[in-house]
Amino acid sequence: MSLSTLLPLIAAIIYAIGALIVKRAAELGVGSWRTAFIANLVGAVVFLPLILVEGTNRLDLWWQPVIAGLVFTVGQSLTFTAMDKGDVSVATPVLGLKILFVALLVTFIAGQSLRPQLWLAALLATAGIALLNFGGGHPHHHVARTIVTAALAAAMFAIFDALVQAWAAAWGAARFVSLTIIAAAVCSLAFVPRFRAPLSAIPRPAWRWLLGGTTLMAAQSLMFVFTVAHWRNAATANIVYSSRGLWSVVLVWLFGHWVKSREQHLGRSTLSWRLSGATLMMAAIFLAVR
Repeated sequence: MSLSTLLPLIAAIIYAIGALIVKRAAELGVGSWRTAFIANLVGAVVFLPLILVEGTNRLDLWWQPVIAGLVFTVGQSLTFTAMDKGDVSVATPVLGLKILFVALLVTFIAGQSLRPQLWLAALLATAGIALLNFGGGHPHHHVARTIVTAALAAAMFAIFDALVQAWAAAWGAARFVSLTIIAAAVCSLAFVPRFRAPLSAIPRPAWRWLLGGTTLMAAQSLMFVFTVAHWRNAATANIVYSSRGLWSVVLVWLFGHWVKSREQHLGRSTLSWRLSGATLMMAAIFLAVR
């Protein structure tokens, strides 16, 4: 397996762990706006060293990382809004709709022609995501709101990936990604008026979950975004990355009780549907790798 495929797979596993930990912070009262704000600040710190990597300062194109950062910020806020009130095992699979959005966007924005097997892989992965979320034995919370906000987040992240693939070459992958995430952190200052209470009011027990989860989310984002910027393989990387829906389900099943997740009690029928979804997703990843 090539590094350009391995990194999105590792990022998917780390994302699933981070999402479960962030959800624990949400249940301790942090809230989606404060979570998104802290996540973008942590992300800026994690990505900052990349600005020193060889690249080009394109002052004439200053607006590109700003626009990409703004799109990323909107997607990030929608993601944490979905996780705040909804279930990780609903939100994360729905985020996988990004696969088809990316497949379309890289065609129209980046001008890339996709191989037929990548279209088939995208469809299989999307069907797998639907099956991962199917089953009547598990009581979801705020499911309609979760699906809508997660789907909108998927659309925003798909636009972000297409912009990174189209614009990173002029700057150098590392420098463009770093500037973009720093711009996202600046844009997230707009979240402050939406806080339910000041950051100082976050309960002390919640901070370890919040910082731990957002650090993992930033680390996986670094892996994934750099992969797209460096290898310019947004469609293939997203198909592999979509396995985060599977990993989220597995982690909730195995370790949900460790973080006191309400999602840990899954019925047998739900497991059967999700195993079917997992099979389709693995088939999609195999096609992408091939």
